[in-house]
Amino acid sequence: MDIVTIIPSRLASSRLPNKALADINGVPMIVQVWRRGMEANLGPVFVACGDKAIADAIRAVGGEAVMTDPRLNSGSDRVFAALDAVDPGGKYEVVINLQGDMPTADPAMLTTLVEPLRHPGAEVATLASVIASPAERLADSVVKVAVSMPPGCKTGRAVYFSRNTIPWGAGEHYHHIGLYAYKRGALTRFSQLPPGPLEQREKLEQLRALEHGMRIDISIIDVNPLGVDTLDDLDMARRLLL
Repeated sequence: MDIVTIIPSRLASSRLPNKALADINGVPMIVQVWRRGMEANLGPVFVACGDKAIADAIRAVGGEAVMTDPRLNSGSDRVFAALDAVDPGGKYEVVINLQGDMPTADPAMLTTLVEPLRHPGAEVATLASVIASPAERLADSVVKVAVSMPPGCKTGRAVYFSRNTIPWGAGEHYHHIGLYAYKRGALTRFSQLPPGPLEQREKLEQLRALEHGMRIDISIIDVNPLGVDTLDDLDMARRLLL
C-alpha cells in the first residue's frame, strides 16, 4: 500500500493554548510528533497547519508543512484538505491521521494501525487498549469501544463508541485510542458526510462513520499513548522523552 501520514495541528486549544508549540526538551511538541511519524518509515509525513507558526517550526527542521484553513472544524477535515493539496493525483491509497498531541506515540503503533486496511472490505482502522482500572472504565473522558472480536484475536470490528461503559457484562473493556488510518475513498466519503445524531449526542466524530454504515476495524495494542491536554500531561511527556 502507498501510505501517507498527515498530522493535523493548530494553535487554538481550549485546555492548553498553543500546545502545538509547547517546549518538550528543547523541541516544539509538533516537531516531536512529526519525528514519530518519520520514525515509522511508512511513507512521507506532512503537517497540516492551521497557523503559520506551526508551519515555520516544521520547516525549520526540514519537514513538510501544508497550510490549511484555520476555520476547519476537525482534524479529519484538516487532513482531507492537506491530502487534496499534496496529492491531487491520488497516488496514496492509505492516509494516516496522526494526532498532533501525541509526542510519545510508539512509531510501531502506526504499522499496527494500517494492517487491517489490507483487507479488501476494510475502510477505516483505529486502535484500542484493554482498560485495566475501574476508574478508567467509569470515566466519561475515556472513550470506550465495543468490539466484535473472536476469542484470542487482536483485531475486530468496531460496533459502537461511547463515553459510557460498554458493553455490559463480564469481559474486557477497551479504551479507544484516537489514531486513524483511512483508505483514500473512505476519507473522501467521510469528509462529505453530515454529523449524525449519535455523534452529536456523544461528541464523538467516529460515530459519524458508523451511523452512515462505514466499517471501522480495531487493532488491540498493549500501550495507551499519552495525549497532551493539560500541563500535567506536558510534564509527563517531557519526562518520557528525556
